[in-house]
Amino acid sequence: MIKKMKLVLSAPTAVLAFAGLTAAPQASADELGDLKARIANLEKADAEQVAASKDNMVFFRAGYARNNEVRTDILTGTGNNQDGWYFGAGFDFSLNDDLFGLHDGTEVIAELMFDYKDFGTAPTKSAVGGGTVTLTQFSLSASPKIKFLKGSDFRPWIIPAGFALHVISPPSSGVTVLQPGMMFAAGADYRVWNDIYLGADIRYNLTFGDLDGVDLDGFTTGGYVGIGF
Repeated sequence: MIKKMKLVLSAPTAVLAFAGLTAAPQASADELGDLKARIANLEKADAEQVAASKDNMVFFRAGYARNNEVRTDILTGTGNNQDGWYFGAGFDFSLNDDLFGLHDGTEVIAELMFDYKDFGTAPTKSAVGGGTVTLTQFSLSASPKIKFLKGSDFRPWIIPAGFALHVISPPSSGVTVLQPGMMFAAGADYRVWNDIYLGADIRYNLTFGDLDGVDLDGFTTGGYVGIGF
């Protein structure tokens, strides 16, 4: 923000200087020419700064998912259904580019994200003859994201704490499907070309207590592709 203010204030200052210089009878053609060039350069730099500022992002994620515990409420045995995969998408909306005045170049972002997780299939207690069911989970989260090194190609970031809402299928033994919780995350992305970014992150979901015997605590890690806008 400080750099932007300097840039914005420089152009009007140069214009005022140009007006004063042209009003002075002793002003030379060379002086006028130099000041005109300076004003043109400042206006060009200002336009380039505005054009290059793409503070928002849409991103698409995919990778590995793991729950801390195996689901046993609907299973005949324990099995190994902790490991799975996920894909999802989200939006970053820039709120502030200097940590609310505390640190220039540290951006505060509002993130809205959703993902779908698949933990494979498992036998059910009610099924006859080896019937199975697919264990899935949908998560929606809203979080504050702190992103560092604004203006550089490499941007690390953290989410100190966010709100998440999880929906499971099939339902728990108590026929409950909805569980709120918290989400913590860290990651980084790199601008590879124009407004195209490649990144990686790790996120941990924490729910206080289980959902009728189902523990939804766990993490995801993988990569994402982002597009600035």
